[in-house]
Amino acid sequence: MSRIFPPREWGRGSGENLCGCILVLKPTFYAIILNMPSVFIIISSLLALISPIVYSIAIFKGEAKPHRTTRLVLLLITSLTTASLFAQKNQVAIYLAGVSTIQSIMIFTLSLKRGMGGWSKTDLSCLFIALIGIVLWKVTENPVVALYCAIGADFTGMIPALAKTYKFPKTEVWTFYLLDVFAAFFILLALETWTLQEYSYPIYIMLINLVMVILIVRPGLVAREVCKK
Repeated sequence: MSRIFPPREWGRGSGENLCGCILVLKPTFYAIILNMPSVFIIISSLLALISPIVYSIAIFKGEAKPHRTTRLVLLLITSLTTASLFAQKNQVAIYLAGVSTIQSIMIFTLSLKRGMGGWSKTDLSCLFIALIGIVLWKVTENPVVALYCAIGADFTGMIPALAKTYKFPKTEVWTFYLLDVFAAFFILLALETWTLQEYSYPIYIMLINLVMVILIVRPGLVAREVCKK
């Protein structure tokens, strides 16, 4: 590692040395600032990659039981969203969407044997809406329309999991969803241009995962309040 000042120089003209220090540090500081979006993207991608590992371990331990139909719907939607963002040449949100697709493949595969839910009316309705989103994407060939159709279908696909978690909060682990909250948050920090197309998907991911965290930890918080009384 190179040093900014030789020690002997401090004895003569500290003001000159200080100016030299500033001149050396300023380009470095600016370089760090300019590269912060890339740093945020890396952090977000790492968090989004770690979260399914945490969830998979919880599934194998029997601590989490993902909803099968929800996971199928999310697999379809994340794939659609990733394709839509790629078509828009999006350079930020696509990282989160792409990692979410990999995540969805892993969890859906595990849910087939270790998950909950099935072919109820709600499940079929959610799957149907997801398919409508895919059809709309193919018909309109408009990636922006497809993105919002995907978000709407994604939310509908989450309904079975939200209902399951509300009834059986011990079938989910909050750490998985909290990691995705922060993954989406860092993607928002990485945005350089705040357009509706850019920030809508990360904000949605952050909010829906935050709702899941609240549903999971809610019984424990309620129990604590009861004990205090």
